Amino acid sequence: MSNYPFDPKEISVDEYYPKMPPLYGMDMAPTRKFNTPITPKENFLRVCRKEKPLWLPNMATDFATIQPIVMPDANARVHGGIDWFGIQWEYEPLSNAAMVKPGTRRLSDVTNWESELVFPDLNAIDWQKDYDETYKDCLSDDLVVNFVIVNGLYERLADLTSFEDTLCSFLEEPEAVEALYTKLTDFHIELMKIAKKYYHATLITFHDDMGTQRSSFFSPELFREVMMPHYQRMNKAAHDMGLYVMFHSCGSVANQLPNFIESGFDFWEGQDACNDKDALMEQYGDQIGMEVMSLMPPTDEKGLMDVVNRYVYGLGKNGRCLAWHSTPKGAAFDSCAKIYELSRKHLAE
Repeated sequence: MSNYPFDPKEISVDEYYPKMPPLYGMDMAPTRKFNTPITPKENFLRVCRKEKPLWLPNMATDFATIQPIVMPDANARVHGGIDWFGIQWEYEPLSNAAMVKPGTRRLSDVTNWESELVFPDLNAIDWQKDYDETYKDCLSDDLVVNFVIVNGLYERLADLTSFEDTLCSFLEEPEAVEALYTKLTDFHIELMKIAKKYYHATLITFHDDMGTQRSSFFSPELFREVMMPHYQRMNKAAHDMGLYVMFHSCGSVANQLPNFIESGFDFWEGQDACNDKDALMEQYGDQIGMEVMSLMPPTDEKGLMDVVNRYVYGLGKNGRCLAWHSTPKGAAFDSCAKIYELSRKHLAE
């Protein structure tokens, strides 16, 4: 039995954390605040340590997710323009996102990366100024600061060349790929240090999409050979800093989950539409946490309650799931409060 039995007063507080700056180009709403017995950050750290949390963490209420727009990668991915490595991105209004401009090729061949690429000088950005002016007044010490880094190893080389040439380079130029990925991993580790020092991050969400709707782009064996050593080194460095890492990897990549686990990722943020998250949580939930999004949830009482029950008694029954759920407009009830209340009671048993 928990030392913190649920008190209805925990969800009676009509308070909000300050509104966060836009994320992925989308406007953010103020975050609902509950009268929790421990802070959302402390509760999340229990999950990281594979201890039972007091309630099911919710990305919409317990986290402050940030992607500082002073990073050229973030600006290019949101608005279009030139990213950190000189790649031209083009904004598409219908999808509210940007993609590499058709016909763009920044790197002639992976073997030429040392002569053709200029790695960013991270010290050229005044990170302290950005924190003071953009985040200082809205980041709460109670919340989990989740710092987003886009374009991992596979995606970066694909953006620099093409998806086809990247896959060929894994087989034809392994030494050049190894050298480039070593340099890129060093860059990511330095960026994580900045996330920790200036933005007080607890969690890094690190992007590297690796699949289609049917399967991964490449075999688990290739991942182990080409990428795993670099991601193991990156994650060890993050853990040594006191950071945890969530691997955002879209596509049907369930076949790669054992590799994500062995690479040292703490959580997986995967595409719900082409992965059976319920089955995967049963199979791997004791080894890696999973974030599950409720995209466009229903607003009627029964449909919304089905979503709540799936989180509390299914995906999150052992406290290893991170929900990403916001109460939809016009909802029959406050589903965020209901997830909190029912998971508090369930996990206290």
